[in-house]
Amino acid sequence: MKNVVVRPKENARSPANGIDCFKCVSMNGANKACDDPFHNNYSTAILESPCMGGRKGRDGLFPATSCIKIAGYYDDTGETITVRGCALDSGTLTTDTEIIRMSHCGRFFYDDRYVHGCLQSCNDADACNHSPRATGDPHRVQGLLQLAAASLVLGYVLLNRQHLLGVGS
Repeated sequence: MKNVVVRPKENARSPANGIDCFKCVSMNGANKACDDPFHNNYSTAILESPCMGGRKGRDGLFPATSCIKIAGYYDDTGETITVRGCALDSGTLTTDTEIIRMSHCGRFFYDDRYVHGCLQSCNDADACNHSPRATGDPHRVQGLLQLAAASLVLGYVLLNRQHLLGVGS
């Protein structure tokens, strides 16, 4: 019987190798290299290779498994924020603390303040947090926005129907 040794390809990504991600923060456009539209121009100044992140309940840094990008504005001041970085799944059972499991848009708490924007994660390629990604069919998104607007108008009308109809005046 022969012993066969199988070696992974040099460039194969494994959890031990981690992923390369852009890491930067821009507040109100102060760091143009971090903001969208994003132009890397093959600079390694903000590329962390491999990117390291913390794990819930563990000390130290570990090779990241996903890149993340947060883009939005603070509800209280309107200041814009863009954050590019990396994270890894800590293995807990809930998605509320595992931000890499589900990209989403809306309102969320970041740095002790509410942000209106999108949190996106990716793990399909090194430096995948380089630019905005389409998260769905544009026609579907447009339809959902129209439905949301119609719902807001209907809610306003229903809440104010007595005033609008002159009932009870």
